[in-house]
Amino acid sequence: MKIPFLGSRRRKGRLPDPEGIAELLAECELLRSQAYRAGVRLDDSPASLAALDQLVPGWRDDEEASDWLGNDAGLYLGTVIVRTVAGAAWEIRSDGQPVVRLASGREFDVVDSGHEWAASGAPELSQLYAEVAEA
Repeated sequence: MKIPFLGSRRRKGRLPDPEGIAELLAECELLRSQAYRAGVRLDDSPASLAALDQLVPGWRDDEEASDWLGNDAGLYLGTVIVRTVAGAAWEIRSDGQPVVRLASGREFDVVDSGHEWAASGAPELSQLYAEVAEA
């Protein structure tokens, strides 16, 4: 998921508001809607990632829905990481791709991970979170 308007603002020397970006990236409307219909409450906690991993993947038959859901799953994973892992923060790369940067400096492409999860269910979101939280 590229967010070109954020990247262009950055190139002009004006950094976007980090809290505003975090709120925008946390919306994940399609994922939240799917989860709600399945009885899963997304409260931005690591436990909610485990609950998402248990959803029946009915979206995999619809390529467009899977693509959007992959974006949302990655952004939701990033939201949980940023809100619960000390020193983690959103960063928008120069190409417009949102990534999570850990305190160690390691960059984590959560959107790519979300697409993998939506397409195949592996690796699980909770597993990805555990790996990042340990880093």
